[in-house]
Amino acid sequence: MKSTKERIQDYIIITIGTIIASFAVFFFLTPSHLAVGSISGLAVLIAKFVPMTVGTLLIILNGICLLLSAVFVGKEFTYRTLYPSILLPIVIRILEKIYPNMQSLMDDQFLDMLGYLFLYALGASLLFMNNASSGGLDVITKIMNKYFHMELGTAMSVCGMAVAIPSIFIYDIKTGLLSILGTYFQGIILDHFLFGFSIKKKVCVVSDHIEEIRDYVINVMYSGATFYEATGAFDYHHYKELNIIVNRQEYVTLINLIDKVDPDAFVSVYNVSEIMSHTWGRKGGSQNASGK
Repeated sequence: MKSTKERIQDYIIITIGTIIASFAVFFFLTPSHLAVGSISGLAVLIAKFVPMTVGTLLIILNGICLLLSAVFVGKEFTYRTLYPSILLPIVIRILEKIYPNMQSLMDDQFLDMLGYLFLYALGASLLFMNNASSGGLDVITKIMNKYFHMELGTAMSVCGMAVAIPSIFIYDIKTGLLSILGTYFQGIILDHFLFGFSIKKKVCVVSDHIEEIRDYVINVMYSGATFYEATGAFDYHHYKELNIIVNRQEYVTLINLIDKVDPDAFVSVYNVSEIMSHTWGRKGGSQNASGK
């Protein structure tokens, strides 16, 4: 159970993420008429045919998606999504009042798309990291993530195409293609914001100087490591494999050390996007190089 202080901190971050997403929609998405796969993009398409603003349409569409969230995702996620899904259209409505005839800031659809992608991905990542979303297709994305075990960015791209593709027929080919392109890259950029800055490297080492490498890792790098007993398939030779998880800076140091100590060492490297351990990185703690 989180303390009151932690909950307040969560909602401050959720508020910031929602405002960032609102700015992305109002200043970049709406003026460009791009239907980048999101509930905001769907609202932009619908606004072409009905006498309603994007902000008003977002309130209606988010209400529908919140019902789906309550049924398929769960109460906690729905509660955390309720606040940003109400705040986002309110912020957009306020911006619509302040800037009633908002035009493209870049005067170029492609640059508008880039501005939207980076701002929205930043805002959405702050929400997802706090088990919330801005509502809309983010809810559908969460449902796909939960039931089909798809990465959030991939799920966002897949369901977003249902919004982006019709824009070819509603606007023009250029707008439609940019919408599809933007939808594809939106998922990639979201995954980068969610995982890119925290990616670690899992380094697996087999060497005749394994103890020297282990000593450096433990006593110089102050990192943990794990030994595995391995057997070669060709000659059934038994040896130790040393597994270490390091950040990007430590990775360079470790590889240089291995190359210096044993240029013939067998080294394999993997990206690790998430580690679930409170003891990782502590000297003497189990480093859990088993992939967690």
